[in-house]
Amino acid sequence: MRRAVVWRLLPAAAAMAVGAGVVVVQSMPQASAATGGVTGYATQNGGTTGGAGGQTVRATTGTAIHQALCNRASSSTPIIIQVEGTINHGNTTKVSGNSCNTAADKIELKEISNVTILGVGNGAVFDQLGIHIRDSSNIIIQNVTVRNVKKSGSPTSNGGDAIGMESTVRNVWVDHVNLEASGGEDAGFDGLFDVKDNVQYVTLSYSTLRNSGRGGLIGSSESDLSNSFITFHHNLYSNIDSRTPLLRGGTAHIYNNYYVGLTKSGINSRAGGKARVDNNYFKDSADVLGTFYTDAAGYWQVNGNIFDNVTWSAKASDNNPAGPNPTSNTSVSIPYSYSLDPASCVPDVVNRTAGANKGLQVSNGSCTPTSPTVGPTTPKPTSAGPTAPGSPTPTPTTGGTNLSIGAGSDGSSKASGTSYGDVRDGDMNTYWSPNGTTGSISIKWGSATSISRINIREASGATGNIRNWRVLNGDTGAVLATGTGAGVVTFTKTSMKKVTFEITSATATPRVAEFETYA
Repeated sequence: MRRAVVWRLLPAAAAMAVGAGVVVVQSMPQASAATGGVTGYATQNGGTTGGAGGQTVRATTGTAIHQALCNRASSSTPIIIQVEGTINHGNTTKVSGNSCNTAADKIELKEISNVTILGVGNGAVFDQLGIHIRDSSNIIIQNVTVRNVKKSGSPTSNGGDAIGMESTVRNVWVDHVNLEASGGEDAGFDGLFDVKDNVQYVTLSYSTLRNSGRGGLIGSSESDLSNSFITFHHNLYSNIDSRTPLLRGGTAHIYNNYYVGLTKSGINSRAGGKARVDNNYFKDSADVLGTFYTDAAGYWQVNGNIFDNVTWSAKASDNNPAGPNPTSNTSVSIPYSYSLDPASCVPDVVNRTAGANKGLQVSNGSCTPTSPTVGPTTPKPTSAGPTAPGSPTPTPTTGGTNLSIGAGSDGSSKASGTSYGDVRDGDMNTYWSPNGTTGSISIKWGSATSISRINIREASGATGNIRNWRVLNGDTGAVLATGTGAGVVTFTKTSMKKVTFEITSATATPRVAEFETYA
């Protein structure tokens, strides 16, 4: 029989009885790190850089992704593959070469290293097609959606895993991705994020995992205990039956995740696994932490978590829930620096930052989404593939003279108390907002001016509000770029008297503090 207990975080560092329930505050560790860039265990063992420093190529099909891998000089030649559009079985074939080992029914990253796969432009969706990493190292997957990958039914791919890793894999960073299914094993789906057979130094960050029977596992059986050093942070787990994750034998650091609607169990540490569980928010869920479905015990260290309407089952020989009063039964030392948000703001900051097509926004450690200050995956165009028009780079900084200073400005209807001129005054404390969630703002000059990039900077408190947008030549109406999320936008250098930034969708009322323009 399950017993419902609601836990909430209070300012006082103490526990007190409140009626029949219990309210507990767990002590919270202190940590800090730079904003943006690779995080967690993927920073260890020499770090994870993906294809940084290599050629940048563009792919709009699965076959093109495989061709990019196979066209390299060697299997370790760095490469950044920018992906846009829908990748599916219909446009994915096996490609052969000395620098690759691909397959027709999945995106195969096998026996390779130094690769970044980066969604750009209007987004990259791997539809019913999984991503498989095997015998590989130094891989980054960022800003993509992988959905509805099946192991039974039709079509099938990757054993039903959205992203799967196995057999001596090292240093993988998966960031700002959406992993989605449409049911459990009986509907043909397996795990959203599975690692097995000697996988180490992996980080899953700022991602969403939804609508699946299984979130993911670390180790495929009680004897597969060589997988370790995995970090999960700032992820959303929603409508998942179990395995968030299932941890066998290794060490995992799990912090600042938002769990809602876990129907059977959550973090399942077993067979000697050790999980450090810091500042997470668990809501409307069951058995969110413990050892389940086995008598092979696992361990956990808990700090600063919130348990909101969580139910706990009774203990049994093969069932050891950590609640209803979770306490630590081990100690886990973390070798890297990291930034902890208070658990109380985790639902908000995760909803605003996690997932693809959110401008690679991250938390600053104080519950505020920000643009990254470092970005190892920022592509530079080469002759093999131009940067996608309209793709915001992960960093808002840009060189040269801001041509908006001293120019004019106008736009669509504005919200009360805001001004068109506030976007060109060099002051981040003033801003323009549309009268609603969509609208346009323009910079204009008295004579034709050539520009090739702009920088849209959102005001404090509104970072991440802007979703989809277009950049227009205000003289002709021609579309110069389209994309998602604020930041730096590059396009072909164009001479014009007026450039317009048109917001076509937003999560809340946008606040554009600065609309910078550069030659």
